[in-house]
Amino acid sequence: MVEHIETSDAYTSAAPYSQAVTHGDIVYTAGQVGIDPDTGDPVDGGIEAEAEAIFDNVEAILAAAGTSLDDVVSVTVFFTDFGDFDAFNEVYAARMPEPRPARSAAEVTSVGPGFSVEVEFVAAV
Repeated sequence: MVEHIETSDAYTSAAPYSQAVTHGDIVYTAGQVGIDPDTGDPVDGGIEAEAEAIFDNVEAILAAAGTSLDDVVSVTVFFTDFGDFDAFNEVYAARMPEPRPARSAAEVTSVGPGFSVEVEFVAAV
């Protein structure tokens, strides 16, 4: 059975999707971008600020699902410019607990207006 996860502690879009869903003991987040959950606006400050906002939002979503970054098993990162890889990794290494999960990264044309990176998380519950 699929359970939809929503929390007001993370950005909530009017678009027709869930912040995350669980199926069994696994939670799948929607792609997260650097949005301030209080204003709904993109954060200022470049890739590092976007990454910090992504982690803030996903921590709230995972908590609402009954899990945390400690239980993330897979991460997929979409960059609009692979030149941001190293700067993103600095935030990732500081925020993602060890042992770190499996991860994939790709460069894409767009992740939405005003954003440089989008990240999806899969975690055990």
